[in-house]
Amino acid sequence: MRPLHFFLALAVMAVWGTNFVIIHEAIAVLPPLLFAALRFTIAFLPAAFFVKRPAVPLWNLAAFGLLIGVGQFGVLFIAMDGQITPGLASLVVQMQVFFTIGLSVWLTGERVKPMQIAALLLAAGGVLIIALHIEGATTIVGLLLTLFAGASWAAGNMVSRRNGKIDMLGYIVWSSLFPIPVLFALAFLFEGPGAIMAGLQSAHAGTWAAVIWQAVGNTLFGYGIWSWLLARHPAATVAPFALLVPIFGLGASALLLGEALPLWKIIASAMVIGGLAVGFVDSQRLARIFARSGQGGAA
Repeated sequence: MRPLHFFLALAVMAVWGTNFVIIHEAIAVLPPLLFAALRFTIAFLPAAFFVKRPAVPLWNLAAFGLLIGVGQFGVLFIAMDGQITPGLASLVVQMQVFFTIGLSVWLTGERVKPMQIAALLLAAGGVLIIALHIEGATTIVGLLLTLFAGASWAAGNMVSRRNGKIDMLGYIVWSSLFPIPVLFALAFLFEGPGAIMAGLQSAHAGTWAAVIWQAVGNTLFGYGIWSWLLARHPAATVAPFALLVPIFGLGASALLLGEALPLWKIIASAMVIGGLAVGFVDSQRLARIFARSGQGGAA
């Protein structure tokens, strides 16, 4: 990978990781469902005037948009509204990797490799440690909601996977249309017109900057560069960069919000990130490498 491509991948991980701090700051002013609705509105407009709609069925765009917009981000924003800290949210939501593997096994008949099972057990152990150390800023409900957001992300992965190689930026922009009315309706139903008006009236320049950053930085820049890199490098080269998301998330939360990093949280983080890392390793490929090493040594 060229140095420029390496730093672009690093920049995307920094954006996606520190984004959890930005979410935390925005939902201190805006109700979470309203915040999610505004995020997808700005992700769709005005980009839809400049980005071509991909040649995929409308049901596919709608399913992906609702799973990601409502199931992932809507639920995640609710969880982060006093139910889970930004650092832990950035870590726990990455369990989507294992939900994706599970859905692949269930829906496509893919076989789970022993190393993937070991990776899942390691990461699940980390989540269990988090559950056993629930504190004031994190609740069981917050943990479960964040896991649900990860599962919705995984389901969205399965929907987008049906399309093969497409323009991912266009797919993200046009799928953003579908969660907008649902999120606004849910916001009016559960958060109420009073809370919505109060949030909009209290919003300041920093709040709107956070909303715009969600749409432009996190979505258009992040997914645009990510898909651009995947088109130019093997997935095995690009995908491991995602391990840096919770590192940036935990680091930013500690530095900017003063989120504590006790030993149990460090151990849990190491287990989840370690599980994700092991999950990227192909056990069969390792076996071939070891076999070649053994033959070389014998010679």
